[in-house]
Amino acid sequence: MFSGIFAPIATPFIANSIAWNKLEQNIEKWAASGLAGLVVLGSNGEFKLLSQGEKEELIAFVCRHIPKDMKVMAGTGCESTDDTIALSHRAADLGVDAVLVVTPNYYKACYTPTALKQYFIELADAVPVPVMLYNMPGNTGINMDSMFMAELASHPNIVGVKDSSGNIVQIAETIAKSPDDFAVFAGSASFLLPSLSVGAVGATAALANVLPEECVALYNHFKAGRLKEAREL
Repeated sequence: MFSGIFAPIATPFIANSIAWNKLEQNIEKWAASGLAGLVVLGSNGEFKLLSQGEKEELIAFVCRHIPKDMKVMAGTGCESTDDTIALSHRAADLGVDAVLVVTPNYYKACYTPTALKQYFIELADAVPVPVMLYNMPGNTGINMDSMFMAELASHPNIVGVKDSSGNIVQIAETIAKSPDDFAVFAGSASFLLPSLSVGAVGATAALANVLPEECVALYNHFKAGRLKEAREL
């Protein structure tokens, strides 16, 4: 099961080109911070604005440069099932430990729970690495509720969710309704401690890009029962 603090890394640019040397410097910093892993092609990585070639280059670069004891997730959500499966397979070939998949969102009126469930099940059946759901209603306009996520949690290759809704009630319900090995992650450091308090096992937090040690320290304080220190931090 995945746990701990992951940084959904920014994609650095100089002019219109990816700044590979700056990304390498960032990876070196994150590697020394205690983070459990990195997410490449998350929202902070501006995955919607990158070409297919840039996406593959970024995944490959991060997998080559990250220490072996850290995990890599890649955001592979596309509008079509086939495109998501194809990018997920490519990410697996390049060495990621899991894929993080946001809901398709352009045809919102058509994305009923039944349609979205079929999308994720077809994906999870087809890809060789674990699938983490990505609930990002602020950007997609679609919220996966706790019942929906708990139903998908029964699939053996859907291993968790990053919930960026900020809805602690929903997060708590998802945890209560899902198997014990379904990894629920807070989607922001702003509600990391409340999420841990109701049973979340980690976070994919933008703040970990710039304050990774502090995010890790908060997680470690909570795990050790040092709630006063966690609250103060």
